[in-house]
Amino acid sequence: MRMMNAIRVHAPGGAEAMRVEEVPVPRPGAGEALVRLEAAGVNFIDVYKRSGVYRVPLPATLGEEGAGTVVEVGEGVDEVRAGERVAWAGVLGSYAEYALVRAERLVPLPDEVSARLGAAVMLQGMTAHYLATSTHPLREGDRCLVHAAAGGVGLLLVQIARRRGAFVISTAGSDEKAELARAAGAHEVIVYTRADFAAETMRITGGEGVQVVYDSVGRSTFRAGLDVLAPRGMMVLFGQSSGAVEPVDPQLLNQRGSLFLTRPTLGHYTATRQELLGRAGDLFQWIARGELDVRIGAEFPLAEAAEAHRALEGRRTTGKVLLRVG
Repeated sequence: MRMMNAIRVHAPGGAEAMRVEEVPVPRPGAGEALVRLEAAGVNFIDVYKRSGVYRVPLPATLGEEGAGTVVEVGEGVDEVRAGERVAWAGVLGSYAEYALVRAERLVPLPDEVSARLGAAVMLQGMTAHYLATSTHPLREGDRCLVHAAAGGVGLLLVQIARRRGAFVISTAGSDEKAELARAAGAHEVIVYTRADFAAETMRITGGEGVQVVYDSVGRSTFRAGLDVLAPRGMMVLFGQSSGAVEPVDPQLLNQRGSLFLTRPTLGHYTATRQELLGRAGDLFQWIARGELDVRIGAEFPLAEAAEAHRALEGRRTTGKVLLRVG
């Protein structure tokens, strides 16, 4: 029986809850593919599942995103073949040397996109894609506010928003992170540790506010974010890195200008294989043409997954955080 290393969690907790364990290499069943990983993406959803904010059956191998090479396929698989380079997001189990993935969720990698880039862009890149093109489809001249603009989603979202002709205001926690947001194309960057982002946003927009707020921070930014929306604007809450948002009385949306509020998730925006391939295909095409810059801010060996989580939770990272596997 072949064995592999995997990062496992047996009970919810802090980063120390993750353990490196030796487990059997799985065999693919019908509709599945076995992939030998080269890199795995580290995302806040992994933190939520490790800590118990999002519940998963335990013990669990963490990781929602990865890239590598198909080594074996199960019965009925025609989406991919052995030897093909692939990437995926939204399937648990990528903090390991091998992962079983439903073949319909695998996206073939073009030659121009490395496994590292594939693992870096699938979850956060497709999130940025659906936010800017589907949840609130940005139009030429729209004004948007992007929180945490130096993070993995933020840097990609700023670039895609600029591609669509939006005026981009962003927030960042330091001058270093602010420079990254500007380099990605943000028209204005607010360092929220020095300035009130709501007041600055209203100043920048001449009191008119923005059509959409893209908020992955949650508790510490949500209520003030409602105050910067123009009438009939949309609050897109897609994360909660500072904690869960307190319950909202729907009447508040009326009082602030007939606002819209949504809490989207990637799975609902890649519900079909056609949509999955379309979003990933756009990203890969932009990367191949040099039109989308994917910043890999930190890489850790698989065995140091706990340190990767600590760095992410401590807001010590910019861009994408990866685990090196192969």
